[in-house]
Amino acid sequence: MMDRNQPLGGNEMARFSGPNTFMRLPSANDLKGLDVAVLGIPLDIGTSWRSGTRMGPKQIREQSAMIRPYNMATGAAPFDRLQVADIGDLAINTFSLKDSLRIIAESYDEILKSDAMPVALGGDHSITLPILRAMARRHGPVALIHVDAHGDVNDEMFGERETHGTILRRAYEENLINPEKTYQIGLRGTGYAASDFTEAAEWGFQQWQAGELWHRSLSQLGAEIRRDIGDVPTYLTYDIDSLDPAYAPGTGTPEIGGLTTPQALELIRALAGINIVGCDLVEVSPPYDMQGTTALTAANLVYEMLCILPGASA
Repeated sequence: MMDRNQPLGGNEMARFSGPNTFMRLPSANDLKGLDVAVLGIPLDIGTSWRSGTRMGPKQIREQSAMIRPYNMATGAAPFDRLQVADIGDLAINTFSLKDSLRIIAESYDEILKSDAMPVALGGDHSITLPILRAMARRHGPVALIHVDAHGDVNDEMFGERETHGTILRRAYEENLINPEKTYQIGLRGTGYAASDFTEAAEWGFQQWQAGELWHRSLSQLGAEIRRDIGDVPTYLTYDIDSLDPAYAPGTGTPEIGGLTTPQALELIRALAGINIVGCDLVEVSPPYDMQGTTALTAANLVYEMLCILPGASA
């Protein structure tokens, strides 16, 4: 059995010290031999309300130091079965959103040439559009699980067509995703027009507004999505603002009446068995996260994503 990277344990070195990598995993400059590459995309110039998500990857990594390698609820042991490393942050252009999106897409093209599955720490949600462009070049139109308070189907924002609020309209127009296998979970709040959600439903998107999910377990919903997707290559994008701000206040565009942390765990765990080809966790804004609660939650959700990747469990 090959030696696989393990998180640095709290009894080997105090959790408040050591490397600032995700779960204090080894860092890597080479994708060779990796099954999973965790990377940061420290971008917030695609957001429209509160900034600060450029600091998201660093803070998620910091809070991840508390997470241990074995999932006691599900039995998953991702680091025993997958070779995982933190490959650092992409060198985005902090003065140009357009150039940053190009850099992300080109970087993903290179990552996807290897056997490493990318797991991204955002960054605002605009990062997902160039990721989906690279994913579609590799896999064709992918199924998409989109957990978010917002539909992200605006046509333009201040005249710009590529922002955190337009990603799914562009992905639909560019045939990056399979609209019949696109699932939006946690939608809520106010809108610009009565058609804000219904237009995407007409494209084929399946939608669950947060109000429909209050007081419900999401295990069954996750299982239904899993059965509906089948073995189609699937991308999972998880906006932390899908959670109610009582659970995740540190985000750029908070909306009340959201999902709970237990529901988030139920949903992700129920997706085990899907042919996931990549995922991201976006919109953590540390300046609005004074106690670190949002970043801690985000780090744990990323860990839960690792636990459902193909090959992560027996």
